[in-house]
Amino acid sequence: MNIRPVFYAASAALFAFAGGMAVQAQDHPMASDHAAHNDAVKSPDRMTHTPLARGKNSFTMGQAKARLQRAGYSHVGQLAQDSDGLWQARAMRHGKWVNAALDYKGNVSAR
Repeated sequence: MNIRPVFYAASAALFAFAGGMAVQAQDHPMASDHAAHNDAVKSPDRMTHTPLARGKNSFTMGQAKARLQRAGYSHVGQLAQDSDGLWQARAMRHGKWVNAALDYKGNVSAR
């Protein structure tokens, strides 16, 4: 039996899990239990800066990056989705590096 495919699959799963844990360990914006419960924002022109909401995020990585850029962030990198469904990224805004996040409604926040 050739064990290499199993080894490679297990290694890939471990790296994916570890990468997600690294996003959680940093000081990133967090989802709020007090966020308004309403439908996801469908228009990219209606971005808000309200508390971030937990929920299943349907934005692709490319869409999340584009939304953060439209909200005024540049050099968007280290983009990953966390366990709350938030897209977390390291980005620059007003000449300073920040940890930015996007929820499933299109709300953006930074620390």
